[in-house]
Amino acid sequence: MSDIINLPWLAHEISVTDSSDPGLVGVSGKIVNETRRTIQVRTQSGEITIPKEIVTFTIDSGREIIGSNVTQRPEDRIGRRYH
Repeated sequence: MSDIINLPWLAHEISVTDSSDPGLVGVSGKIVNETRRTIQVRTQSGEITIPKEIVTFTIDSGREIIGSNVTQRPEDRIGRRYH
């Protein structure tokens, strides 16, 4: 089975665990869009765009992903190898 980092993230649950912007820590919801540098999340209070560069997050309560390591287009991330 593939690691979540290599799968499409749309419609998965995201939770921000750390960020240089304290206002983003704890943000969670469903991923509705992803670009090279951002993840758009639908939360209970509306949609928010999260810059990948400044966050660490989990998807579906899995392992933590450092956002700055996945700043490529989603289609390029899928086939890439991560350490």
